[in-house]
Amino acid sequence: MKARFFPLALLAGVLWSCQSYTLRTSVSWVVSSNDVVEDADLSEEAAPALLVDNAGGLWKQAYPSSDVPGDGAVSPGERVEPEDGSVAQLSSRLFSYRLEKAEKSGPPPHQETARTARYIAHNSDWGHLATISTQDKIKGLPFGNIFSVSDGPLDNSTGVIYFYVTPMDYTVSDLKSDPHASLTFSEAEGEFCRQMVYDPEDPRCARLTLTGKMVEVASEELGFAKQAMFSRHPVMAKWPVGHKWFFMKMELIQVWLQDWIGGVSLIPLEDYFKATPF
Repeated sequence: MKARFFPLALLAGVLWSCQSYTLRTSVSWVVSSNDVVEDADLSEEAAPALLVDNAGGLWKQAYPSSDVPGDGAVSPGERVEPEDGSVAQLSSRLFSYRLEKAEKSGPPPHQETARTARYIAHNSDWGHLATISTQDKIKGLPFGNIFSVSDGPLDNSTGVIYFYVTPMDYTVSDLKSDPHASLTFSEAEGEFCRQMVYDPEDPRCARLTLTGKMVEVASEELGFAKQAMFSRHPVMAKWPVGHKWFFMKMELIQVWLQDWIGGVSLIPLEDYFKATPF
C-alpha cells in the first residue's frame, strides 16, 4: 500500500522544492570586451547570483517581491554563496549599464506639464530620432533611429539634448541635407509605467517629442557636452576614434507632451527651460 503512494509523494516533494523559482523572461546585455571576466563561472548554480547586487540588484529591480508571488521568501542570490566571493565581484563588472536610475524619484504630477517634460528629457538615456531620409530607396521619407542622449549629468539638467554621433551613420547623412528632426522619449523606458501596469501607448504613460534643428556643438560648449554624455554613457569614451565621433545638440522649436487622458500639451520653450525635473 505504501509503495502505491510513493510516486505521488516524490512528485509533491519536487514541486515543493521548486516553488520559489519562476522563469519570467530572458535578458540580454551588451558587454564590452574590457568588462568580460575570463573563466567566469556561468553555471546554473552560479548564474542567478549574477543578477543580484548588494544594494538591491537586477533581480529585485526587475521583479520586486510585491509583484512576484513567492518571491518574499528567498531570492536566487541568497541561495548561492560562493566561499571566495567571486560571483559578487563578477556581478559588479559584468554588465555595461549602472543601476543609478533605480534611486531616482517618481515623475511629477501630470498637471505640471513643463516639469514633466523636463523630467522625461533628463531621465531618458536614449530616444528615437526621426529625420527625412537621403537613402536612395526611401529618399524624402521619414527614417527613425535610436540614439543615446543626455541633457546633462545626473545632478545638472539643462533641458538641452546632446548627442554623440559619427558621420558613418545614415541619420547624420540625413541631417546634412535637412538638419530638422524630432526626438521622441517614452516614460516606458523607466520603471513607472511597468509598476502602474500602463501600456506604453496608454496616455498616462507619458511620451515627449522634441522637434528642432540639429547642430554641431560649438567649441566653447564641447567640455560640457562631453561631460553630459560620458557621465551618463561612460562606454562612449572607449568607442573607436576612427569613426570620427563628434557632439551635436538639438535647438528646440517645439515641445510636445502627452502625459494624461484627454489631449496633448504644447509647452512654450520659456516654460520648458524654466522648469526643473528635480
